[in-house]
Amino acid sequence: MTTTAKPTLAPRRHVANTVSNWVDRNLKWIFTAPAIAFVALLIIFPIGYTVFLSLTDSASSVTRPFDFIGFDNYAYWLTDVTRFWPAVGRTAYFTAVALTLELGFGLAIALLLRKTFRGQSIVRVFILLPLVATPVAVGMMWLLIFEPTIGFANVLMKSLGLPAQLWLSGKESALNTIIFIDVWQWTPMIILILLAGLSTIPEEPEEAALVDGANAWQRFRHVTLPLLMPTLGAAAILRSIDAMKTFDIIYATKGRNGGSNNEAETLNMLAYNESFGNSQYGSAAALLMLFLTFIIIILAVLAILRKKGTRV
Repeated sequence: MTTTAKPTLAPRRHVANTVSNWVDRNLKWIFTAPAIAFVALLIIFPIGYTVFLSLTDSASSVTRPFDFIGFDNYAYWLTDVTRFWPAVGRTAYFTAVALTLELGFGLAIALLLRKTFRGQSIVRVFILLPLVATPVAVGMMWLLIFEPTIGFANVLMKSLGLPAQLWLSGKESALNTIIFIDVWQWTPMIILILLAGLSTIPEEPEEAALVDGANAWQRFRHVTLPLLMPTLGAAAILRSIDAMKTFDIIYATKGRNGGSNNEAETLNMLAYNESFGNSQYGSAAALLMLFLTFIIIILAVLAILRKKGTRV
């Protein structure tokens, strides 16, 4: 009996060992696969459904019967010069100006806070306070400050002998005022990221440059800035994504349409208004897909610039 059992048990043991070895080699993928599949499903399904809606004339209700109209929604937006392209310009202007100011102020303040000084922890706490406030609360606070008749901003302007401004109420000044609010709130995040980056830079290169007679600007330009460039690039990518999607501050200060003349209407606001205001789900979905395409293109450009910056 023993001579007949050995040939049947050996293949089974071999298969069991093979499976056990495969499980041991791929244990990390087996445990993470459910989480990866779940996250992928959460990303793929909304994007896929938005693409599907963008090819239809869905309106009024998503349960209402609709027809496939191909790329008509995309053609409509790409030829719309009254709302779409002005919103693209405002989104690009808002992102570029806000990002430039936040990176500039953030870098300057981070360099000042890099060295230890008395009361440094208290100063850091005060600088980071705007970051912890909710955007809607920030918008409401600045809406009161920039109120043209009784707001503190115009009271201060008059006390300095300067003319009062319309600020958020002005057609020409509204977007710049919102940029100011955005810079006030999000520059602390850039400071936080850059301070973390500065803490990782070794002191030896800067000390060597100091011994060689380099002044403060030369040490910053040729030593600190190149070493900080990867962190600066990462901060620029993170903040640009968030700036392009800015919604709550604009909604809190200018309403759903971005003002009575749409003077602060960005792509995000336009998509919201088209979907929840006009209930045009098909065209809103097409607009969102165009918006997503713009974001991907800009991120690709920033990633290329960041890669080139790290090689300097």
